[in-house]
Amino acid sequence: MPTIKRRDFIKGTAASAAASVLPWTMTGNVLGANDTLGAATVGFRSRGHSHIRLVNNKNGCKLVALCDADKGVVGSGIKKYGESVKGYTDIRKMLEQKDIDIVTTATPNHWHALVTIWSIQAGKDVYVEKPVCHNVWEGRQMVEWARKEGKIVQTGTQSRSSRSSIGKAVKFVQDGNLGKIQYAVGTCFKPRKSIGKLSQPMQIPENVDYDLWCGPAAKVDLYRPRLHYDWHWDYNTGNGDMGNQGIHQMDIARWFLGEPRLSPRVLSVGGRLGYDDGGDTANTQTVYHDYEKAPLIFETRGLPNRDLNWGTGMPRWRGSGVGVIVQCEGGHVLVPNYYSAVAYDKSGKEVKKWRGTDPMTPHVQNFLSAVRSRKHSDLNADIEEGFVSSALCITGNISHKLGKPASPSSIQSALKSDKLFAESAERLAQHLEANKIDLNKTKVTFGAVLEMDPKTERFTNNDAANKLLSRAYRKDFAVPAANGKKVASG
Repeated sequence: MPTIKRRDFIKGTAASAAASVLPWTMTGNVLGANDTLGAATVGFRSRGHSHIRLVNNKNGCKLVALCDADKGVVGSGIKKYGESVKGYTDIRKMLEQKDIDIVTTATPNHWHALVTIWSIQAGKDVYVEKPVCHNVWEGRQMVEWARKEGKIVQTGTQSRSSRSSIGKAVKFVQDGNLGKIQYAVGTCFKPRKSIGKLSQPMQIPENVDYDLWCGPAAKVDLYRPRLHYDWHWDYNTGNGDMGNQGIHQMDIARWFLGEPRLSPRVLSVGGRLGYDDGGDTANTQTVYHDYEKAPLIFETRGLPNRDLNWGTGMPRWRGSGVGVIVQCEGGHVLVPNYYSAVAYDKSGKEVKKWRGTDPMTPHVQNFLSAVRSRKHSDLNADIEEGFVSSALCITGNISHKLGKPASPSSIQSALKSDKLFAESAERLAQHLEANKIDLNKTKVTFGAVLEMDPKTERFTNNDAANKLLSRAYRKDFAVPAANGKKVASG
């Protein structure tokens, strides 16, 4: 591994001040249409490499900095992308680098808000991966900071750049070609095996600055074998598979519905079932967002088709595995991936098809075009769009966290007035029974029924739920409020 210059690879000794008081001034570079954008990527052990591929001497960009709390990742990045790229473990030091115009980030979820807001405060535009936030309050702050400072923030819900395929299907439905929308169902049927469980706390890899890695999250012992990636299945740092993969399908479903705000009522049924491991997020879950015009239902399945046998494959529902079904009076639309859609009439006959290609490249190009135009309205996935879809995942998880164990009969009895949700909950029960899980012995969690004022983004019937809209941030890693006030809850 090449030697990294000491001044470029700093652990963060200048970070003792409060997180909202930063060592840079709000300047930002004034760019011409043909100027090269200096790009930095924060968090690039995995997904971040797809960002780098599109900004490293491409699309009018030049990679100038890399940042990761894992020194080994930084070192391998410098080796791969060249010693002219400066390496950091602490983003606060990286943001002092004057030739950075844009920051892309693919850190764990709990860092998304702080990376984005600190970068905005330093005068940078931002591309932030999905889900854009770890909790609802900090997501709203991301939106407010972007607007306050006039910064361009694109979110990693790249299906929004499938304009010639999914976008046309959305218009087809919203123009009434299949009649009124009755409901939308997003499905995330993706295999998620046990992540294992330790009897003693994990030994954090010596290359990782664990204090920085935790950042805004609670700094706690971990009882899983692997630090990286499996943070998704820990509510302290992740949002489960609904927030990991399902955010894409949640966003597509909401796009069809045309709903610009959070839902007024949300309820969850599910749990982490089939194994006992170091995770605490649901691997099997149904969330019901009760929009007035038409409900948005989201179904997560992490277990196989049957018998807890991964060789049986994953379940599907009406042709959807990881996808979206939009049911209308006169037929339905299936969105089976990130870039295509098919419309069917009531008899199941195909009536129209839209096909595209992987939208990742045009999605980043759209971001860069908006950086040059300085118009956030040019973005296909502006921060507010990404925030709302992310927050739908989060409020569903809040219902789950506040829930109680329940038998199938009691759940069905409670859902008598919610026919669509009752049917979805029954599908969940049948899936678990196919995997030989006795729901009278291993009960699922029946979530709290939460009512929200979408304008204020606060629950109106549950104080405990409002406390989960934010979190208690650690010193030096508090997400700053755009209005200068303290965290609203948590």
